[in-house]
Amino acid sequence: MKYGPVVRRRKLGAELRALRVGAGLTSGEAARLVGWHQSKVSRIETGRSGVKASDVLRLLDAFDAKDPQLRQLVVALAGAEDVGGHHWWHAYRGLLPPAYRDFISLESQACRIWTLENTVVPGLLQTPEYAYAVTRSVLGGMSEGHIEALVEVRLARQEVLRSQTPLQLTAILDEAVLRREVGGKDILQRQLAHLAEVARLPHVRIQVLPFSAGGHLGITGPFVVFSFPNTTDLDVVVLDHLTSSLYLERKEDLKAYTDAFEALEGHALSPEDSLEFIAQIAG
Repeated sequence: MKYGPVVRRRKLGAELRALRVGAGLTSGEAARLVGWHQSKVSRIETGRSGVKASDVLRLLDAFDAKDPQLRQLVVALAGAEDVGGHHWWHAYRGLLPPAYRDFISLESQACRIWTLENTVVPGLLQTPEYAYAVTRSVLGGMSEGHIEALVEVRLARQEVLRSQTPLQLTAILDEAVLRREVGGKDILQRQLAHLAEVARLPHVRIQVLPFSAGGHLGITGPFVVFSFPNTTDLDVVVLDHLTSSLYLERKEDLKAYTDAFEALEGHALSPEDSLEFIAQIAG
């Protein structure tokens, strides 16, 4: 059984508890409907215990929760595979650490992502050769096949921008991102041209924080805010570190980071001016 991080278990428990209460059931009544002991329902709702996709579906049926999108999202929170089969990244399960698989799962279910990056171009916006250069720089000690597989994963993630209902992506990039010659000048120039192309998509918004903006909230480090359909209670902030990722779910943390992002939008160049700025750097 695969469990997500603690933040996912707690969010899953909170969502199931809300659905149970909405159905007018006590935890004991819910337990009897699915043939469990009441303590199992309590452990799931408090995030102390993981849960299989099949068990989540039993609870959703007991709560008469029929909305397909909601069911999909709740099952995904369990860290489980898709209701109808494995997600695409299941093929890479031996390659990807749990934290990365969890990040991809969140990304695939989100309806909107806000990302601040002050080091490299976000993965959803990278060209294949830039993605390879970044991966090789970070994981140079790994085999060529391993690196190429990780690049495949990064490129596959970008499908969320090309789906029938594409992800709404807003990216704020520090000027350093546009000037760091990852892989060399030629690769960077082609990456900048790709940024300009993607920025014209109606569901993608790119803004640049030029050096002239001076000090700003973003200098403390990059972060990603995931927002989900139907409920803001599932929103989460992800901070990446060298060996792990930190998931923030408290309302006060979410507010602090969303407020920070909105403030950075005000300090950054407009999308139109950002396109001109990128073109100037690309030469």
